[in-house]
Amino acid sequence: MAEAMTTGTEMATSRFRSDDERWAAVADRDARAEGAFFYSVSTTGVYCRPGCPSRRPRREHVRFHASREEAENAGFRACRRCRPDEPPLAERHAEAVAAACRLIDAAEEMPALDALAAAAGMSRFHFHRIFKAATGCTPRAYAAARRADRMREALRGGGGTVTDAVYDAGFNSGGRFYAAAPEILGMAPVAFRRGGAGETIRFAVGACSLGTVLVAATAKGVCAIGLGDDPDALVHNLEDRFPRAELVGGDPEFEALVARVVGFVEAPALGHDLPLDVRGTTFQQRVWRALREVPAGTTATYGEIAERIGAPGAARAVARACASNPLAVAIPCHRVVRTGGGLSGYRWGVERKRALLDREATP
Repeated sequence: MAEAMTTGTEMATSRFRSDDERWAAVADRDARAEGAFFYSVSTTGVYCRPGCPSRRPRREHVRFHASREEAENAGFRACRRCRPDEPPLAERHAEAVAAACRLIDAAEEMPALDALAAAAGMSRFHFHRIFKAATGCTPRAYAAARRADRMREALRGGGGTVTDAVYDAGFNSGGRFYAAAPEILGMAPVAFRRGGAGETIRFAVGACSLGTVLVAATAKGVCAIGLGDDPDALVHNLEDRFPRAELVGGDPEFEALVARVVGFVEAPALGHDLPLDVRGTTFQQRVWRALREVPAGTTATYGEIAERIGAPGAARAVARACASNPLAVAIPCHRVVRTGGGLSGYRWGVERKRALLDREATP
C-alpha cells in the first residue's frame, strides 16, 4: 500500500509542475493533486492542501510550496479545515477502518455501530459510509463474514463438536447458525466439517472449442464449471474444493447436462436456464449477482461493478471475487474489464476471455 501511495504522489507531482497547473488544481479542488504540493495564502497566514474546501483565495495572494515543511518555514500555519499537517484524509480513513476491523475481529459479539464510530472519531452515518466504501460491505456484513470464516476454521479444526465450533465462532445460538448455514457453507455444518463427506457431487469432463470443460453439480444445481487444457488438473481442483465428498462420474443422465453447458460455452449470448448451486462469501455473492446482470455483448469495469453493488472504491475486492468465480460463463466474469477496455486477467486464461467476448459481440 505504501508503494502504491508513493507512486501516486510521484505521478501527481509530475502532473502539477507549473504554477498555472497548480492554481487550476486549487481552483477546481482537484483531488488528484493531493501530495503534489501545498499552497499558502498571504492574507490569512495559513497553508492548505490543493483540495481544501475553504473559500477560494485570490490568485495574487497565493504561493505554492513543495512540502508542508517549506510552508511552515516560510511562516505559515496549518489550515484547520484541510489539516495539511496530518496524513491525507484517505489514509486517515483507511487507518480508521482498519482499526474498526480489528475491533470486530477481536470481539465475541458484533460491536455496536455507535461504539465503532466513536472509536473512529466519526458520526455514525459518516463512519458507516467510509467503512462501506473501503471494504465493499457494511460493518455488520463484515462481522458476519468474519464470523463465518471463524466457523469454517473451527469446523476444519476437527476438535470438539459442531456445537462447540458454533459458539467458538461467535454465534450466540445454534439455531441462528443452522438457519444461516446453507448460505454460509453451502452445505450442512457436519458435511462441511467432513470436507463434503456425505454429499454426492456428479461431474463429467467434456470437450469444447475452448479446450476442456468440467461440469459438476450437487442435488441443488451446478456448483462448478471449469475451463482448461488439462482434464486431470480440472478434476484435481474439484477434489480440492470437496476433498471428502463422493464424486460420481460417467453418469449418462449427467452427460446431457454437460452437453447443455458446452452449448452455452459455444454461444454464451443465448443465456442459460441452468440451476446453480453458488457458494461464496456475502461479498462474492453480491459481485456474482451483479455480473449476471451485465448483458451479453457488453462489458463493465471492476469499478463499475463496485459502484453497482454499493461499494465504490472496492474495485480490487471485485477483481478478487471475479478470480474466485467457480462457474465459468454461467457467472460471466469474462465481461469485466479494466478501465479503458483492457482484458486483464481471467481465471481460465485471457485468450478464452477474448474468445468469449468475440462470440458475444458477433450477432
